[in-house]
Amino acid sequence: MLVVLSDTHSTDDTKLRERTREAVEGADLVVHAGDFYREPVLDEFERTADSLRAVFGNNDGVTIRDRLPEVRTVEFGGVRFAVTHKHRSGDTGLVMLARGRDADAVICGHTHRPRFDDSTAVPILNPGSHAQPRGNRPAHAELESADGGLDGRLVTPDGEVFERFRIER
Repeated sequence: MLVVLSDTHSTDDTKLRERTREAVEGADLVVHAGDFYREPVLDEFERTADSLRAVFGNNDGVTIRDRLPEVRTVEFGGVRFAVTHKHRSGDTGLVMLARGRDADAVICGHTHRPRFDDSTAVPILNPGSHAQPRGNRPAHAELESADGGLDGRLVTPDGEVFERFRIER
């Protein structure tokens, strides 16, 4: 399973609880789309998730920026993702980023609003924030390989699945 998180905004721990913690601990791959906020949070994520792939966000300090890229490409289940925290040009910029990296989909954060949008030329997944939802539903994303693509869901920390989606290879 691929677990996607973003926007932890913590000074000292991952803020993982209940289903979000279980998903991260049991994941084959964990992607974090930035804004850990402080370096001890990144350190704790690295201890908790054996296969963490992350990017830095706009609120991450220099020590995190020295350790993580702004953009990276990640593959899971035959699907290639371009991962970034945000793009100045919004969805159009995210689509262009994906195309430039020959990606099938984009993972981003920043808004704290969980969403999956396949109305653009390349699907965009924002897992929201499990720790600081800022008026949105707290969430993370879980994706599993199935029939030539990935079946995904947006999930609250208490385990409620509130949206299902699919990404084709």
